[in-house]
Amino acid sequence: MTIENNETPIPRHHRGEETNPKGKYFAIRNWLNFIFIIGAIAGMAVYFFVGHTMGSVIIICAMVFKVAECCLRLMR
Repeated sequence: MTIENNETPIPRHHRGEETNPKGKYFAIRNWLNFIFIIGAIAGMAVYFFVGHTMGSVIIICAMVFKVAECCLRLMR
């Protein structure tokens, strides 16, 4: 039993990956992630060393940036 070589070319799907693989919101998403990480670290420090309420508020505010980043990711 022999296997024939299939020389049919695989079609390229034109969704934009070839021209811009990281997406048009890549830089904005990176900045939003950076702000989220800094806010989360600061919130954890405040939570453990200053007060639970203020630390929780800072972490929740940092989560707003993460939600915005996730929305940009879903929009692409």
